[in-house]
Amino acid sequence: MDNQVGMDLATINLLRQGTDDLQAWNGLTSALLHTFGDLDNLSHSFLWAKDNKSPCPVDKAQAQKAFQVIKSECPPFIFKRITDRVRKLIQQFIRNQRSQVREIHMNAIMILFQCPVYIDVLYPNNLLTELCEFIGNIEPQFQDILCEYLVWDPAAGQLSPTILTSLLSVFHHMIQVRLLMRTSSTSNISLNADPMVMDVTRCLSMIYRLNEKHHFVAYTEFYNDAINEQLEIKEDFPNYKDHKGFSFCDYPFILNPVVKADILKIESVYQMRHELQDAFFRALFQGVNSPYLVLEVRRDHLIEDTLRQLEDKAIHDLKKQLRVQFVGEEGVDEGGVQKEFFQLMIRELFDARYAMFQFYDESRLCWFTTHLAAVASAPTTAEEIDEIDEIDENGEKGENGENDASTMHHDERLTLSEYKLLGLLIGLAVYNGVILDLHFPLALYKKLMGRPVDLHDLKQLDPSLGHGLEQLLQHPMDETASLDHHFQVDVKCFDFVKTYELKPNGASLVMTKDNRQEFVDLYVDFVLNKAVKKQFEAFQMGFNLVCHDCAIKIFRPEELEQLICGSSDLDFEALEKSTVYDGGWTEDSPIIRSFWEIVHGFSYEEKKKLLFFATGSDRAPIGGLGKLQFVIAKNGGDSDRLPTSHTCYNVLLLCEYGSKEKLRDRLLTSISNSEGFGMI
Repeated sequence: MDNQVGMDLATINLLRQGTDDLQAWNGLTSALLHTFGDLDNLSHSFLWAKDNKSPCPVDKAQAQKAFQVIKSECPPFIFKRITDRVRKLIQQFIRNQRSQVREIHMNAIMILFQCPVYIDVLYPNNLLTELCEFIGNIEPQFQDILCEYLVWDPAAGQLSPTILTSLLSVFHHMIQVRLLMRTSSTSNISLNADPMVMDVTRCLSMIYRLNEKHHFVAYTEFYNDAINEQLEIKEDFPNYKDHKGFSFCDYPFILNPVVKADILKIESVYQMRHELQDAFFRALFQGVNSPYLVLEVRRDHLIEDTLRQLEDKAIHDLKKQLRVQFVGEEGVDEGGVQKEFFQLMIRELFDARYAMFQFYDESRLCWFTTHLAAVASAPTTAEEIDEIDEIDENGEKGENGENDASTMHHDERLTLSEYKLLGLLIGLAVYNGVILDLHFPLALYKKLMGRPVDLHDLKQLDPSLGHGLEQLLQHPMDETASLDHHFQVDVKCFDFVKTYELKPNGASLVMTKDNRQEFVDLYVDFVLNKAVKKQFEAFQMGFNLVCHDCAIKIFRPEELEQLICGSSDLDFEALEKSTVYDGGWTEDSPIIRSFWEIVHGFSYEEKKKLLFFATGSDRAPIGGLGKLQFVIAKNGGDSDRLPTSHTCYNVLLLCEYGSKEKLRDRLLTSISNSEGFGMI
């Protein structure tokens, strides 16, 4: 046959005719080996007719039927010879002709994926190792083309979530079997040095990129349990930091939040030790230098004292382990004082009297206030908000001869420093492993990670507004009708109501069916970005003082939220198993057994209240409540006193109540009357 001549099902069936003995099968065997032994020939096989407009050039059904005929209706030696030839072809191409891979060759790999046994992890003669090696060593642009081919459903005429899920399962299973079947001779080989595991991880990356575009499955479906259980972080993370060798941190979608949190903790501990050593060395030559980041604060001047002490700190000082001392109070900070400090600071900064944040009752979330833009002398277009600093330079005087702009921007700078302080505090909490009771929407964490925000994020923050904008997009209207909306938005803050144009001349631009999508996009961008640009940038600057260029980059926005605020998945069975008892009580004490029987019968909301009452947060740390160091301590005999808690140390104090009913009543009374939105 000529070079680059493809094969099709009709030719296979034609060559099968009249084959009565093994000798007669030679013609078919020769033709098939010629096709499957050459990447170009195979790439021109089993294609759609030229008039077919399918994005995937390979006719999957034809290729699948061809493999079925070859394997089931031909002598076994033919399929075996083809398989051996293909295996050798892929190995040679990858090792000797990798630079010659072209887009057309994705057809060949696509065809091989249509043979079920070739991608069956448990089939002894499968081609998964070779296929993954090929895919893992080609350019990402070719991987993306191949992935779209693989996931395309010709019957439905679209990409298929079902096919993507099936491929994802194949690759996950491949890693699991590989790690399960490691022998004593290979068990000492690091995951980071296992060629098959590395190649399959790159294949998973290919699918992940496609899923990020189309959101077919949840991102959590890409976590691989086997890798998360066996990963040696102390070997993997240095590879990532030093850009040497293979690191799973370069493929963070495969790692769950627990492992990522452990990676961040190891990095933080390493950095703290490094700063500790540097402090001792500097002390030898420059005098005494504290090995810790020490904050001495007064309870009634928390923000003032914290701002003053942190604003002069160098970045390397911020990377030291935090120690907090309340002025006039004795005690060594072993974690409890630090936690209380963060609780008090967050409560203070979110207090309504500072007006730094707007709270949404419907979602119970908060967002930056727009007061920096909504003052009387503020600009009136979204674009001008970006240029607000220019007023500082011009400083036009008011009617009374006072420099109103100067006064306004002095207050603005003070407020921005508080936003920066909050960002820095959150960064320090992350760095020191403290969970905070924050109520931001996912949009904040997306912005911190450089991800775009959209209408879905606005709907989470303000459900009524988001739903209204959705209805606006779905409203039935003809091409010429308008909804009496213009490209502008009213902003209310304090006693001011200010109208902003969403684009130049927006006040005179009427919204129609053709431009309503643009209106919604600009509205979302204004609320979540432009109207709070300075506030967020100050906040982000503070956060990045601690978290810039660290392992935080391997987190998704959803995972970053879990890291900072904990998880809403409350497993009280796990909490019971990990709880420690004090004051002579044990897990078998009658009151303790009654306590857990009561708690397990609580509703989800009651469990959240109990957790908040005892720990200062109604969420679990990453890894679940089993990771929480929870203590139940005896606080005297039977009494009418209510249970109390030391939230700084996660300690719940109980009297030894005389009955289960009394325990339940006292407990519910305490948790129902604890503070709602703030910290205890």
